Amino acid sequence: MDTATEEDQTHAAERTARGEFVRGVSGFRSVLGEPGFPAEPGRYHLFVALNCPWCHRVTLARELLGFRDSVTMDIAFPGRTGDDDPDGPNLWEFNPDRIASLTGAPLPECTLETATGKARRLVRQIYRAEGSEEKSVPVLYDKREKRIVSNESAEIVRMLNANAEALGSTLPESRRVDLYPGNAAQRREIDLLNAAIYANINNGAYKAGFSSDQSVYAAAFTAYFDMLAQLEDRLSDGRPFLTGDRFSEADLRLFPTLYRHDPIYYLRMKLNGARILDFPHLWRWLCRVHALPGAARSNSLVHCRQGYFGRSWNNVVPLGPFLPMPYPEAYDHPELAGR
Repeated sequence: MDTATEEDQTHAAERTARGEFVRGVSGFRSVLGEPGFPAEPGRYHLFVALNCPWCHRVTLARELLGFRDSVTMDIAFPGRTGDDDPDGPNLWEFNPDRIASLTGAPLPECTLETATGKARRLVRQIYRAEGSEEKSVPVLYDKREKRIVSNESAEIVRMLNANAEALGSTLPESRRVDLYPGNAAQRREIDLLNAAIYANINNGAYKAGFSSDQSVYAAAFTAYFDMLAQLEDRLSDGRPFLTGDRFSEADLRLFPTLYRHDPIYYLRMKLNGARILDFPHLWRWLCRVHALPGAARSNSLVHCRQGYFGRSWNNVVPLGPFLPMPYPEAYDHPELAGR
């Protein structure tokens, strides 16, 4: 099992019963370029929800690799269906008319489903067309064959990077990031960072926030902030990105969690040990990534706030924080570090 991609499932049922959050394993793992899924421009589509950090990996890669024109995308509403839905609760739906409690209006980024030719309302219906009961996003979908390619975000990101030219990137190679360079030493460094970031930060945030056991929560909380301290130290030598001068897959995988930490995870995931603002090197790194062309438009904190807090018992979404500055505007101000 690739621990940089998925969680060990050993004794998963027993661990869940003891109060631990255990993330399941994605079931669709085909590869672009293999028979049946040739890498071609205009053929592939993404189903995402902007509040989902696993989707954020993919939408960020789509922006940075220059796929806005060649890899199409549909965006689900950030809150899933409720108990009153005729198809049941906890399902991602494509519903651009649905009202967000945070804004009192529809969210302009939300779309109808446009790739299957069936105008599906629910992501689950896309899976069921292939005999699967999965219901997660993101999904990489083949519009020509009407088939799911993959629903594993880490593998989707790596496939997009490896097939940038063939999939129709609009960016010349000189201006396009290479998330996973061919050098073996660089790949080993990225792989090691990915594994630690996944276990302690990406999935660790959920292990803290969704735990129902105090000791399990405490272990996840400690591991999360220990890892932040290690990354802060790593960046203290002045390097702009985690592996040096160039943005890599390790940066891309860290960004969605840290983007959410101060305005959402600090409260919702009970990760109130510190803000990213309190880690000066990490804060400046976060601002640096947010400033990359396309990074800011790869996501929406309105969707994130609505998705994480709109599912609470009373549907009320917190309005802060607003000091030292509202988010995401704060990400344009690296000088706020330590404030």
